[in-house]
Amino acid sequence: MATREDEDRFLRVWTPIILRTSVLLSAALLIVGLLVMAVNAPGYYVDRIHEIRAEGRRAASEDWKALTVQAFHGHPRAILMFGLLLLTLVPLGRVGFTFLFFLKQGDLAFTLLTATVLVLLIVGVMLGRVG
Repeated sequence: MATREDEDRFLRVWTPIILRTSVLLSAALLIVGLLVMAVNAPGYYVDRIHEIRAEGRRAASEDWKALTVQAFHGHPRAILMFGLLLLTLVPLGRVGFTFLFFLKQGDLAFTLLTATVLVLLIVGVMLGRVG
């Protein structure tokens, strides 16, 4: 059974390690995506902008399943999208860990404030995807 000290150690020691690793992995994905794009498709974004202007919003939307398949096949835009997704999840993870920390401490005011921030971040990500 985990003791309170073990839980505190996880939140205080491992949380920064997990978050730093996520940021570094995100940076690596973004760099790889940029390098692949520079080598394989230097004019991709110019062509993509013309396509979106011609076809409208419908051309800009893609589902995550298709992006996953494209990323595994080395498509630079899909790799960049996953790097940005991971980078977006870092603040969400940080606020989530902070929420757990305040919940464990029994600090009701900070728990409610952190829960509010977490909900607003999640809603913002969802609205960004929909809108």
